Amino acid sequence: MQKFLLLLILLFPSFCFAQLKISGKVINLNDKKPIPDASVFLNNASVGNKTAADGSFTLTNVRPGQYDLIISVVGYETYSKAVSLVNNNLVLPEIGLIPKTIELNEVKIKPNLDWGKYYDLFKRQFLGTSANAAQCKILNPDLLSFDYDAKTHTLEASSYDFLEIENKALGYKIKYKLNQFTYNTNRGFLYYDGISVFEDMGGSNSKIRRWKKKRQTAYLGSPMHFLRSIITNQLLQEGFEVLKLIRKPNPEYKGGPFDSKNKYLQTLIRQPLDVNTFAKRTDQPGLFALSFNDCLYVMYNKKASSNPQRTPDAADVATSIATLDEHEAYAFFDNNGIIRNPRSIIFEGDWTSYRFAEMLPVDYEPIVATK
Repeated sequence: MQKFLLLLILLFPSFCFAQLKISGKVINLNDKKPIPDASVFLNNASVGNKTAADGSFTLTNVRPGQYDLIISVVGYETYSKAVSLVNNNLVLPEIGLIPKTIELNEVKIKPNLDWGKYYDLFKRQFLGTSANAAQCKILNPDLLSFDYDAKTHTLEASSYDFLEIENKALGYKIKYKLNQFTYNTNRGFLYYDGISVFEDMGGSNSKIRRWKKKRQTAYLGSPMHFLRSIITNQLLQEGFEVLKLIRKPNPEYKGGPFDSKNKYLQTLIRQPLDVNTFAKRTDQPGLFALSFNDCLYVMYNKKASSNPQRTPDAADVATSIATLDEHEAYAFFDNNGIIRNPRSIIFEGDWTSYRFAEMLPVDYEPIVATK
């Protein structure tokens, strides 16, 4: 994708996003008959619907951005298509689903005697250990399968259907199909991805107000908040300041659990970076790119103060480090503040504490303070 993108100078406007629609029709690819009651939703968002008797569907209140449109129904292969909305509603051509081929081969299931141990490790890394995580529950964990490689100290997991997860801290019911989960216990490396749809939980007015407040807390200072602040050129106003961190390998670092030396020799350049030095528009509408040498040292002032004298070790400042993968030149992100190639960038510091329990739908709209 990178070779087709021409990076342009950023000209950031301050603007509001209109709410748009996506419509289309779902048919059986073989006999061209409409497929009713299929689930149509935007991956990791709160927008979803069912197809009507004639196979038609309409998704409303869609925030501009890039999404993966997912269509799921019993008896058919799951359909996925990348869609992009900028300023106009989107009408899709007919979507043909492929019927599943049913195989009656005998399946032998080998019991995993360590399943409970692996599940506990999975929950700690997937949900996290925060106060929000304590209020998250996976209702059907039996859909998970695990594989542990003792030589590499790596736990892998996936689910063969949608997990049902209740996040009573943020007030969401989430259906999540875990495609891949990898956690290396030696290096602390964690990666997971999947498809999901968010639904608001019902509750009293006081509960709804509390959930909105906690969602706002989860949003403020997050990578999503940071990237959206880049797009609107509001980094300082939103409480962010970005410095350059230069790293070089420490020749005295030998690795291993008993090595007390730092892995890197680090120099922090105290002059704040201009947003145009590390973020650019691309020639694809609604798509932006992070590109930088060394590391970005991102400070978030929890009090959203514009005090220029604040320092990285101030008590009210959360710090994170962003590093591009050595094989990637860019980390692309969209209007929603979502990294489109998540393996391209590595986070350290405060942002590593953001796990599934803090996850917001990609179309989340923060509370706007009124004057």
